Amino acid sequence: MIATLRDSFKIGELRSRILFTLAMIAVYRLGSHIPTPGIDSAALAHYFGQQGGGILGFLDMFSGGALKRFSIFALGIAPYINASIIMQLLVYVVPQLEKLAKEGTEGRQKISQYTRYGTIFIGAIQAFGMSFMLANAGGAGVLTPYMKEHFARFAILTILTLTAGTAFIMWLGEKITEKGIGNGISLLIFVGIVASLPSAIIQTYRVFSGDALFYPKVLIILFFTVAVTAAVIWIQDGVRKIPVQYAKRVVGRRVYGGQNTYIPLRINQAGVIPIIFASSILLFPGLITNFFSHYFSMDSFMGRVTNFINTVLGPSHWVYLSLYCLLIIFFSYFYTAITFNPKDLADNMKKYGGFIPGVRSGRPTAEYIDRTLIRITLVGSIFLAIIAVIPNILISWANVPFYFGGTALLIVVGVGLDTIKQLESHLVTRNYDGFLKKKSRLFK
Repeated sequence: MIATLRDSFKIGELRSRILFTLAMIAVYRLGSHIPTPGIDSAALAHYFGQQGGGILGFLDMFSGGALKRFSIFALGIAPYINASIIMQLLVYVVPQLEKLAKEGTEGRQKISQYTRYGTIFIGAIQAFGMSFMLANAGGAGVLTPYMKEHFARFAILTILTLTAGTAFIMWLGEKITEKGIGNGISLLIFVGIVASLPSAIIQTYRVFSGDALFYPKVLIILFFTVAVTAAVIWIQDGVRKIPVQYAKRVVGRRVYGGQNTYIPLRINQAGVIPIIFASSILLFPGLITNFFSHYFSMDSFMGRVTNFINTVLGPSHWVYLSLYCLLIIFFSYFYTAITFNPKDLADNMKKYGGFIPGVRSGRPTAEYIDRTLIRITLVGSIFLAIIAVIPNILISWANVPFYFGGTALLIVVGVGLDTIKQLESHLVTRNYDGFLKKKSRLFK
C-alpha cells in the first residue's frame, strides 16, 4: 500500500490530481466551519444536544457537522442529490428528456444544467424552511435578539447564504470530478461522513464510560462494524453473470463475433437510492409535526395527533422499522425497473447475433433476464433493509449516539472502493502495481 502511494506520486499527472482533490476537500472542510450570521451558537448547540441522534443528528452526519454549527454549508450536498434523483427519474418519464439523454454529450450537458437549476431551487426551499425551524427551535428559537425582531431579514439572509453555499459545494464536486480523482460529489459526501466519525466515537465513549458493560458493548459494536463492512463490500461487488455467446459472421474476408462474454447483473442494482427515498418519505411527516407541535397543547386533538405521529415514526418504533424495510424493498424494485430495461438489452443482443445458451433470442431472452433480475433484486433489497435498520437497533439497544451503518456505511465503502479502483487504473496503465494486485481470498 505504501509503495503504491509512493509510486502514484511519481506520476506528474496523477500527483497533480491527488493534490488538487486534497485542496478542494480542505476548502470544503473550511467552509463547514464558517457560521451563518444571526445564529446564537450556544442556543443552537443546546438545541442539538436535546435532539440527541434523531432526525437532525442523521442529517448533520452527512454534512460533516456543518448543520450543527449552521455554517454556510449547512445544507450540504443534499439539494444536489435530490435534484439528481428527480432528474434521473424524469428522464425515463418525460419523452423530451429521454430524447436529450440519447443525444450524446451535448444532451447530457443540458440535463446536467437542468440538474444545477433544480439544485438551486431545492436549496432555496430548504433554506427557507430551515429559517422557520430555527426561529421556533426549542420553543424560543436560536436566533440572536436582533434577528428575532427582524425575522424577514434573517430569512432572506439565510436563503441567500445557504443556497450560495450549496451552489459552491456543487461547483467543488464538479471540479474534483474534472481535475481530481474519483467522483467529486461522492467524495464530498464521503468526507462529510468520515469527518463526523471522530466526534461520534468520543461521544459514544463518554456515554459508555460509566457503564458496567462498557467493554462487552464496545466489542459487540466493533464486531458489527467489521461484519457489516465485509458484507457491504461483498454485496457491492456481487454480480450475477449471465453467459452470452455471439455467432460468427463473415463480412468479406473478415470474421466477426464468435466470442463468449456475460451480462453482469449487480445484486445491489439500485445502490443507496432506495434508502434515500425511504428515509426521505418517513422523515417528512416527522419534520412537519415537529414544526407545528409547539402550536398545539398536548390535551388538544391536534396535539394528540402530532404526538402519535412522532411516537409511531420514531426511529426505534416497530411501525417505523416495518415501513422502512417495506419502502426500501419497494424502491429497490421501482428504481431497478426504470433504469434497467431487459427488452432493450435482448433486442440489442439479437441485433448483433448474441444469445444466452438454452434460451431463444428476442422475447424469451427478455423474460429470462427479467426473472433473474427479480430474484437477485429481492436479495439485494433485503440486504439493504437489514443494513438500514442496524443503526436504529444499536441506538435503542446500546444507546449508540450516532448512526452506524445504513446509507453512511454504503456510501463510505462504495466511494472508497470506486476511488481506489480509479487510482488503480491510473497505476496499471503506467505499469505500476496497484492496490488490488492480490485479491483477498475472503471475497473471491
